[in-house]
Amino acid sequence: MPDFDLNLVRTFVLLYETRSVTATAESLHVTQPTISYSLQKLRRRFGDELFRRAKGGLVPTTTARELYEPLHGALADIEAAVSGTLSFDPASARASFTLCLSDLGEVSLLPRLLAALPSHAPHVTLTVRPLDVDNAADQVGRGDIDAFVASPLIRSQRVARIPLFSEGYVGMVAESHPRLRGDRVGLRALAAERHITVFGPAGHDGPRKALAAHGLLDRVVLEVTRFAALPYLVQQGELFAMVPRDVAEVFAGTHRVRLLELPLEMDPVQVSVYARHAHARSPAQHWLVGFMREILAPA
Repeated sequence: MPDFDLNLVRTFVLLYETRSVTATAESLHVTQPTISYSLQKLRRRFGDELFRRAKGGLVPTTTARELYEPLHGALADIEAAVSGTLSFDPASARASFTLCLSDLGEVSLLPRLLAALPSHAPHVTLTVRPLDVDNAADQVGRGDIDAFVASPLIRSQRVARIPLFSEGYVGMVAESHPRLRGDRVGLRALAAERHITVFGPAGHDGPRKALAAHGLLDRVVLEVTRFAALPYLVQQGELFAMVPRDVAEVFAGTHRVRLLELPLEMDPVQVSVYARHAHARSPAQHWLVGFMREILAPA
């Protein structure tokens, strides 16, 4: 097999996972013609088209589906064997990573990452940029950022999704709210209150959907684009906000607000870290993803 090398295996696996020549080229830092040429070599080697072009991307043939598991496994074994000589030592490495986080992530997740860095990787630094949901996957593919955390389900073929946790919502009101007492609120009382909601591309549309399901959207008197604004807006008035539980607990520790259990059924929000596909990550990026999962995902 003089013309069949590890790069062809890596190309095949990434084409199968991303279903995109463009995404594979970005992940491997090569041109699209290079990937197309490698695909031609793969087709000749296996005597099969392997991938057919369709509206939604490349569609693997039966042969490609049969090849994926053994080639994926072989590539993983090779990478594991090589990792001893091409590894990232967090204890001594001086490296910088760029992450994209929403305002919720900056409030509730970033402090946990920063608190853990000194004991895990004392010389590693972070740069955090605002999360642009529409373009974050492309930023990862181009190498502009190393990873991002998001609650919307990102279906881009350019990135791999690593689930972290799911969480529900709680109500948040001012400590001195004149009508709502105790640690929970009933539906009738909830319907009588004036609401503030967050509306934007970063997800968390559960509260609006729940209000709409009960015919209460007309009770929304203010919409904002950032959750970080909520405690300031709530603590000095009588507005009611529904907030993901983790960040609500952070707000309750720093602002004059109280948390209430809700009477509404809402799907929990799913929070994930997104990064390059495993076969395209550098050893440093492999460490970063593992570190984020260790610190942010529940034990």
